Amino acid sequence: MKRRSFLTSAGVGVAASTLAAPAIAQTQPEIHWRLASSFPKSLDTIYGAADTIAARVAAATDGKFQIRPFAAGEIVPGLQVLDAVQNGTVECGHTASYYYVGKDPTFTFDATVPFGLNARQQNAWIYNGGGMPLLREFFDGYGVVNFPAGNTGVQMGGWFRKEIKTVEDLKGLKFRIGGFAGQVLAKLGVVPQQIAGGDIYPSLEKGTIDAAEWIGPYDDEKLGFNKVAKYYYYPGWWEGGLNVSLLVNKQQWEQLPKQYKAVLEAACFEANLTMNAKYDAENPAALKRLVGGGAQLRPFPRDVMEACYKAATELYDETAKSNPKFAKIYEQWKKFRDDEYLWFRVAENSFDNFAFTAGLKR
Repeated sequence: MKRRSFLTSAGVGVAASTLAAPAIAQTQPEIHWRLASSFPKSLDTIYGAADTIAARVAAATDGKFQIRPFAAGEIVPGLQVLDAVQNGTVECGHTASYYYVGKDPTFTFDATVPFGLNARQQNAWIYNGGGMPLLREFFDGYGVVNFPAGNTGVQMGGWFRKEIKTVEDLKGLKFRIGGFAGQVLAKLGVVPQQIAGGDIYPSLEKGTIDAAEWIGPYDDEKLGFNKVAKYYYYPGWWEGGLNVSLLVNKQQWEQLPKQYKAVLEAACFEANLTMNAKYDAENPAALKRLVGGGAQLRPFPRDVMEACYKAATELYDETAKSNPKFAKIYEQWKKFRDDEYLWFRVAENSFDNFAFTAGLKR
């Protein structure tokens, strides 16, 4: 009797839960968003973060909240994603905010600052170091809500047709470089060119530019830069850890149900982690293939690095004096950076320097 009673009760419970699940799902609205990416589909890691976000959001909402990513150029050009989000052409966009320093140099803090923070430090500043409230306040002026949604880690210095031996070699160099770093290099005579990822190769091949940087070995190999320029320089001092953001139209964000907001934010966390992890996993083998194929790996000379650092710090101070929004974030960011440097020098850098050197000797 007890067994029969238990089975009957269990059956009712299963039936109730089966009926309840769709009822709960039906309480949430169906929402369809379009996402404009700044990146081509061929770059499966940086573009792929948008796919990660879309897949996670759909899975966590039983398909009720759908985000459809579009590659650069499918809806708007790669460098116009912010405008598309701001004016409501799309509900959200996946982009590097430093593409928009022409509007305001303050955008660089959401992406990366030359000689600034590495990937871990960037995340520390945004999530726990006071960066997010400052960035949210700034983006609010554009009617946009920002979410970290990927990080490339430290980047390479790019591909050059000729060797860079002295600071003089930079003068007149037409260099594809994104963001605030172009303004730094302009102080040293470089002619910076901001070109979307998918358009870099033809510009380098035709000689429209003399050099180009993108991210690192995994993507650079896919884009074929080694076929048209043989000198591969490091490090990309302008991008110690590029944060790639999901930018959401503020009105669209405010209309989302609370559950969907939480899901979208969690999906961005996942994309932030997995992008960095994939680049770290794929870059070593890609670098070996590039060098094995004839790429000439070169470090930037010390005097070039020092001249660039000097130019960068001068530019920050000049910009802070003329731009109150930049100054507000720069003051807080700089203090955080200096403290991070002290900590990383004690533990992280000491470990890295010894372990990397010892490992190569084995």
